[in-house]
Amino acid sequence: MNTHEELVRELKSLRKGRGVHAGRIGERIGPTLRVLCGVTEDDGPVTIREKLVARLTGLAERLPEDMRLVTVAAFGLIADVRMPLYRDRIGWAAPRIDRDARTVRRRVDEAIDQIAELVVTVPPLPDVAWHTAELNVVVTLDLPQHEVLEQYRIVADHDGLHELDFTSPAFDPRGPLEVDVLYGGTLRAGGTARGRLSLTPPEPLAKGETHAFAMRYRFPRPQALRSYVVRELRQPCELFDLRVRFARYRIPRQVWTLRDVTGPHGGHQQPVDRAGEIHQRFKRLLPGRSYGARWDGDELGNQFREYHCSCADRSAP
Repeated sequence: MNTHEELVRELKSLRKGRGVHAGRIGERIGPTLRVLCGVTEDDGPVTIREKLVARLTGLAERLPEDMRLVTVAAFGLIADVRMPLYRDRIGWAAPRIDRDARTVRRRVDEAIDQIAELVVTVPPLPDVAWHTAELNVVVTLDLPQHEVLEQYRIVADHDGLHELDFTSPAFDPRGPLEVDVLYGGTLRAGGTARGRLSLTPPEPLAKGETHAFAMRYRFPRPQALRSYVVRELRQPCELFDLRVRFARYRIPRQVWTLRDVTGPHGGHQQPVDRAGEIHQRFKRLLPGRSYGARWDGDELGNQFREYHCSCADRSAP
C-alpha cells in the first residue's frame, strides 16, 4: 500500500465516532498521519488533538468551499460539530451545502482523497510562539506623510511569552521610518534592523492568553509606498482587515484584490468607493500566501513603495 492509500485509510478511520475528539486519540491515528502531522511519542492527547486540528484545518482551507465545510464536519474541527456520531456531523453539513446526506458522504470521500494528496506536498506549520487572531490595517495615502496603522490581537501558543518579533513595513533606506507603539507594550531598543521589530508586552503571556497592541508607521516622503499593499504570511492568521484611503486627486483607475496568491500580481478587480477608499476582509489566511491589494501605480507615476508585513512572525517563547 502506498502513502496516499495509507493516508486515505487512516483519515477514513479517524472520521468515525467523535473524529479528532475521540478518546485515546493517540491510538486512533495511524503511523503515516502521525508523521505528517508532526505527532511525537512524547505528545499527550491535548497536543495530539491540537496538531491534528491545525494540520487538517490548514489543508481543508485549500479545498473548494463545499469540500472544506464537509471536511470540518467529518472530523469535528470546530465547536459547532463536536458531535458524538459521524452521521450527526453529516446531517449538520447537508443543509449547509444544500445536498442530501448521501451526497455529503461522497464529498467527504472526495475531500479525504484530495487531503491525502495535499498532505505530502504542503509542509506542516512551524511550532510558533504566537499567532494572530485579528489584524486590522489602515493605510492613509491622502496625508502629507503616508501612514500605516496596525492593530493586532494575538494569541500566545507558549507559556511565558515575553517578546513578540514581527516585521514592520519596508522602509525607505534614504530616510528614517517613524515607528510608534500606540498601546500594548514597548519596543526593544535597536529592534528595527531590516524592518524587524520586537515588542515587549507589559507582562509575560501565558499559553492561550490574548494580547492587543497597535503600531503606527510614518514614512519620510510621499513616495514611501509602492502601488500595492501585501500581507505575506509566515504563520496562520484568522482575520486580516485592510482599508486603504487614496488621495482624492490620486485615485487609481483600477484596483485588484490579492487573495491567496504568491506575490503582488494577478487578483480580481474591485471598485474604489466615493470616499476614495477600498475595504477588504480576509479570513483563515494561509502561510506562504499573499493577501492585500494592488492598483495602477505605474499610471500614477509609481508614487508608492512597497508595504510588506508578516502576519504573526516567529517569536522567542
